[in-house]
Amino acid sequence: MKKLSLLFLLAMASVLSYAQPEIKFESTTYDFGRIKEEGGKVTGRFVFTNVGNQPLELKSVRPGCGCTAANYSHGEIAPGAQGFIEATYNPYNRPGAFTKNIRVTTNEPKFLENDKAAPHMIFIKGEVIKRPPTEFEIAGYTKTAGMLRIKEPDVAHTILNTQSVLDTFLVKNFWNNPVSIQLDNAPEFISEVKRDFGDELAPGQEGMIVIKYDAAKRAKFGQVRDLVNFKTNDSIEKVKRVHYSMNIKEDFSKLTAKQLKNAPVSAIGSTDLNFGDLAKNASGTQKFTINNTGKSTLIVRAIECSSSLFKVDRQTMEVPAGGSAEVNVTFKANNRITTHKATIDVITNDPKNPIHVINLTATVK
Repeated sequence: MKKLSLLFLLAMASVLSYAQPEIKFESTTYDFGRIKEEGGKVTGRFVFTNVGNQPLELKSVRPGCGCTAANYSHGEIAPGAQGFIEATYNPYNRPGAFTKNIRVTTNEPKFLENDKAAPHMIFIKGEVIKRPPTEFEIAGYTKTAGMLRIKEPDVAHTILNTQSVLDTFLVKNFWNNPVSIQLDNAPEFISEVKRDFGDELAPGQEGMIVIKYDAAKRAKFGQVRDLVNFKTNDSIEKVKRVHYSMNIKEDFSKLTAKQLKNAPVSAIGSTDLNFGDLAKNASGTQKFTINNTGKSTLIVRAIECSSSLFKVDRQTMEVPAGGSAEVNVTFKANNRITTHKATIDVITNDPKNPIHVINLTATVK
């Protein structure tokens, strides 16, 4: 009797081991063929069947870059029933051949037993026929939108705090009506000094506007970013924006020999801060010391961090001759498991070493 019971249990275990869901795709590749770049998004549909003998569920559908798969079967799919995954591709600005993958995981045993099991892979492919260039592309005005456009709206300079710089912005009216353009509530350190047209640009007209950026009036040091708006009557985008990225350095050229001799001298206690291993969403704090071994007050103009995950508790300060000051740095971990690296620039009025760089490291596990 015991022998029969054992045989029965072994038989049942054998049956249960084969009671499982199983996905089978009609095809693992969807070929769009040749599609037009300007033709809009295209969608391919993958159909699959649950060839197992238990309900099947899609646990994860993760498309690769440039592809989306927002629409797919949810809930349980009974044995013998079918489900689908739709993959959408946007060909705009992506001329040429393409192949994109979608990684699919289910409630099949291999995924339940091993969270690192290789996913099912399905693919979309095709060839995007390059569209004819637009009138904006032909004229080289591709970095702004609307019918009135600025050719190069992004400006970057390294400049002394005693200097100013002039930038010439080319603008063109692609509309069939006149378009006006004026600086809108510009800060005092940015001003228009010249233009080669009146208040309006005629249809098809190209013109130039010269803008002055005055670092002395800006009164900041280090990496400075400013956004300037132009107000227009463009039918599509009324506000045009120019982005300034300025590296403003202190001008020490007029200091006398006596002033240099009596100048502050900066030193950093440690230029490498390691926050160690941190759990997701946890915080950690480290500190560094700014020392002044010179003969006059050390002015910390700015303390700038290259990553928003790291925060300093102060950005400006004064350190007397022979004194020191501590700065706390806090790291706020996110949900990404990786090692984060960043830098802090300490900008001072030390004429010999105006910038100190501190290296930051934190690992999220």
